[in-house]
Parts: sequence; structure tokens; C-alpha cells
Amino acid sequence: MTKTQRKYLNLLIKIGIVALAMWFVVDKVNNQKNLREFQHLVDQIDPFTIRTVLVVVVLMMFLNWFLEVVKWRFLSRRIEKLGLWTAVKSVFCGLTWAIFTPNRIGEYGGRVMLLKPENRASGAVAMGVGLFAQLVLTSVFGALSIAWFVTKFIDTPTSVDFGIWLLAIIYALAFLILYFNVSWVDYLVGRIKFLRNIKPFFAVLEDFTVKELAYVLWLSACRFAIFTSQYIILMLVILPELPLVSMVLMIFIMFFIQSAVPSLDIFDFSVRSFVASNLYAYITTQEIAVMAIVSLVWFVNLIFPAIIGAFFVFNVNYISDSKS
Repeated sequence: MTKTQRKYLNLLIKIGIVALAMWFVVDKVNNQKNLREFQHLVDQIDPFTIRTVLVVVVLMMFLNWFLEVVKWRFLSRRIEKLGLWTAVKSVFCGLTWAIFTPNRIGEYGGRVMLLKPENRASGAVAMGVGLFAQLVLTSVFGALSIAWFVTKFIDTPTSVDFGIWLLAIIYALAFLILYFNVSWVDYLVGRIKFLRNIKPFFAVLEDFTVKELAYVLWLSACRFAIFTSQYIILMLVILPELPLVSMVLMIFIMFFIQSAVPSLDIFDFSVRSFVASNLYAYITTQEIAVMAIVSLVWFVNLIFPAIIGAFFVFNVNYISDSKS
């Protein structure tokens, strides 16, 4: 393939990705009734208060993804040293890919495309460590919160409550143990015959020390705290009557269920809204308000960053020079 052909093919791919992403965004946001309901809700609140809250929520989104950039640079440093701006483009480009691919799988492809071709497979494995750290937190807090929910809102015998708490604790510990022994994955890949050809890409897992994994988990915990706080701030303003502890624990359950249900990012609001409305029905009758809050956070955290990432898509060469 000539240089000119590669140039135009790259351009065609970039335009296709951006066009597909924007079509998904415009189509779904235009049909998102909950966002319009949010506008109706905020009209009843002091304008200065709601503007301040919205600014804070958006700023928290940028902080959230900045921490992900820091984490990505740390995870990929042994594979390829990334400058801060390159890491920013990489993360946001991945977010654009994620919105129209099942279970955000496109985030891997979109992000590692800014690495050198020979480093992309190992980069995807390293990125997986960061995503797994996020999943560990979602699973730990989610499992314990589900145990709390069952014992508080469902009439079950004491023995059943004990069993549920025991299972939740074992489940949470299992995730933590697996995370801090992530190198086991490299060993298992080597033991499975048809996966042995890709084992070299998983060798990067052997390099992570417990201290480094703890640092990645810490960055993930900061992100977890940020996007949990976004929900809390909005609920405290719009639904101040909600009991704080119940509100927070149900957010954890919502994250847990959402992570377990296969979906596209662009359809994520449907899953989140359905789960949230059914969960919060136990502590409030303001179903529309809950769904509107969930939809707003979905838009700020995933759709808005994906729109930003569309601009970075044009910085990626999807068809590389065969000599590179």
C-alpha cells in the first residue's frame, strides 16, 4: 500500500469513527427524556445553587479522567513512556470508541492506538490491570452493599442474613486476592495450549509489584470516590430528604449491577435508570428525579468526554507504515 493510499484510508477510518460516534450521541441524547426531566427539576431550584452544582459535577468529571490519565501513564511506562498530552489524547480517544462497542471493549483499541504498533497488545494487557482495579472496587463495595440491602429491606431469617454477609465478604476478598496476584493470569495463559502464542503479551503482568498494584488501586479508589460524589451532590440538592447512608450504598449497588450487565455505553442510561428507579423506590417516591440525576451523570461522565475524544481520533494513524 502506498503512502498516499494509507493517508486516505486513515482519513476514511477516522471520519467513519467520528461519524458513527456522533450519530449515536445525537440520536440517543435527542431521545433521552430523563435529561429533559432534569431541566424541569432544576427549574424549581435556586439558579445559583444548581449552576454551582453543575459546574462542580463537570469539574469532577475532568478530575476523574485526569486520574485515569495518570493511571494509564503509570501502567504503560515499562511498555512505552507517554507524555502527558499523548496520554490525555489516548484516554479520550478510547472513550469515543467505547460508546458504540459492547461493554466498552472499544476503549482498549481506541486507547492503545496511540502506542507504537509493536506495543499495542502489551499495552492492552496493562490497561486491563487498571480496569480490573476499578472492577475490584465496584465488586467489593457492591457485594457488601447488596448484603446490607437484603438484610435491611427483605424479610429473611437471621441465618440467611449471616450466610449472605459471609458470601459477600468471601466474594470481596476473592477479588482483592486475585487483583494482588494478577500475575496468575500470565501463568494460566501459558497453561492453555491455544493461548500460548499470545503469552508474551501477558508477560507485563509479571512486572507489577504489590506496591505498584496498591498505587493503581489507590488511583482507582480516588476515581470511585469522585463519581460516587457526583451522584451524592446532585441527590443532596434535588432530593435532600434521602437518608445519606442508604443513598450511598444504593449507588454502590447500582455500579455493581451495571458492571455485570452487558451493554453499550450509549445505551447505558437505560440500564442505569432502570436499576436506579427500582432500587431507590425503597427510600423515595421521586422515581423521575432519580432517573434524571442518573442520566445527567451518564451524560457528563461518558457522553461529553466521548465528544471531546472525537477531536483526538484524528491524531491517530490506524493504518501504519509497514516499516514502523
